[in-house]
Order: sequence, then structure tokens, then C-alpha cells
Amino acid sequence: MWRCVGVRWADAGALLRWEGGAVSGLQYGRELGFRAVGVRGCVGARGNRCPVGAVVPGASTGGRCPECARLDRARSVAADTLVDDPRIYRVYLAWFGPGLVKVGITAEERGDARLLEQGAVVFCWLGRGALMAARRTEEVLRRALAVPDRVPYARKRAVRHALPPAEARAREVEELYRRVVAVPRWAETLEVVEFAAYDQGDVFGLDGLPAPSGSVAELVDGGVVAGRLIAAAGPDLHLLGVDGRCLVLDTRLLSGWELVAAPAGAAVTVPVLRAAVGEQDGLF
Repeated sequence: MWRCVGVRWADAGALLRWEGGAVSGLQYGRELGFRAVGVRGCVGARGNRCPVGAVVPGASTGGRCPECARLDRARSVAADTLVDDPRIYRVYLAWFGPGLVKVGITAEERGDARLLEQGAVVFCWLGRGALMAARRTEEVLRRALAVPDRVPYARKRAVRHALPPAEARAREVEELYRRVVAVPRWAETLEVVEFAAYDQGDVFGLDGLPAPSGSVAELVDGGVVAGRLIAAAGPDLHLLGVDGRCLVLDTRLLSGWELVAAPAGAAVTVPVLRAAVGEQDGLF
């Protein structure tokens, strides 16, 4: 049995990470299947096991008990609890679909990893500088452009199958970039980065992606998830089941579960949220 700790993106593409450091490459067109065993345990924080061995809800994308979640975010850029990081940061625009755009920051040394992790179909860099300067710019632009700093994954999943061509995607991002540089004093503490659109649609395998019929709501003891991997974006795997329908699995739901292999062609037997109505179905 294996314990999954989520997806990591590398130059080779998406990788499933396992407790202990092992990784498994994810290849489009390959069958993927597993069965959950037992109960879901807290994954702990910052490389340490949960001190009380807490059980966490199956539908939680965090995979941590409240105490470990607080510890994990104690020094976090995302949670604004780390303000003295000396690294250079970049401000970016990320595009997930028509009208679905966010502004954010990431450490320059991480390259495009943060954009892959979020499932950004297209992105562009805006500027680079110290952490607090990047954070200030992020807030200024969020307000000036009326764009959020977060886009729910449910909204990202809902549009991936119906994206405009790459040229149209790049044009929308370029138009936003021009709106950014028109904002007064937006980059007074940053070095501006010249516009270039980076499209990750091919990396994610989105060409010809069918509309999702539903998404995994949670894993349960004995529940099976299986299908042919046809795309991956951020933490999401798009699986084509034996019944011909597309199911989305948020791999953050895997953390803390003991997993064993399921046979090829197995049926899905976990609770699923229907894509059309957002209601929980029994079996997919």
C-alpha cells in the first residue's frame, strides 16, 4: 500500500508524489486506477507526522487536522505570515479561461512551477522585486483591474474543455497586460518585465478535452477511482472512465489515504459531484 501526497509539476510533466519521496510519472493515454483502504489520516505539517494521528474528512482538500494546518501556514507567503523572505519575487497574471484571471506572486527561483500548480492555461510576468514590493503591486492591481487573487478550482474545471484558440488566449492576456501598465505608479517599486504570453495548454493536454461529467467528491474505504488519463492541470487529473464519461479527480483528496492498485477497466465507486447540477451522486 502507498500513501499519496499529491501532484508535483516538473520539466517532465506531472508526477504523483508518494510518502517517503518516491514519484510516479503521469502519462496521457495510460490507465490509472486505485482503491482507498482504511481511514484518511492527517498528513502532518512541514515534514513532521501529526502528533495525535488525527483522522480528517474525506472531502477536505487540505488533508490536515486544524492544528497541523495552523502549523503549516505559520510561516507562509500565501498566508501573509512570512514577510522577511529575502528572495526575489515575480508578479504575474494567470488566465484560466475567458474572464477567469487572477494576479499573484511567486518566488523567482521557482520559475513557472506556481503557474503549473494552479492550472494556469496562459500566464505572463508583470514585474520582479522584493517580496513586500511584489505584494503591494499585487494588491494595487487586484483593485485597479477588479480581478481576484484566487479563482475557485470548480470554475477552472468547468471551462477547460471549451477554451478559445491559443492566439485568442494570448490576445486576452496581452490586453490585460496593457491595462496593467496603464495603472498609475503600479510598478514604482518593481522592475517591469516585458510582455510575453506563456501558453500551457499543450503541457496540460487540453486539446480535444471532453466536458467533465463530474468530479470526485471524496474517497471512501474500499472506493475505487479509475480511468484513462487524458489531461492534467494543477492538482486535477481528467480521467476517461469505462463508460466513456470524463471524471475530474482533485489529487489533493488523495493525501492521507492508503492506496492499492485497482484492475484496469474498473468502475468508479466513490461519491461524485455531477458537473451539470453540482449535486452529489451515489455512484458514477
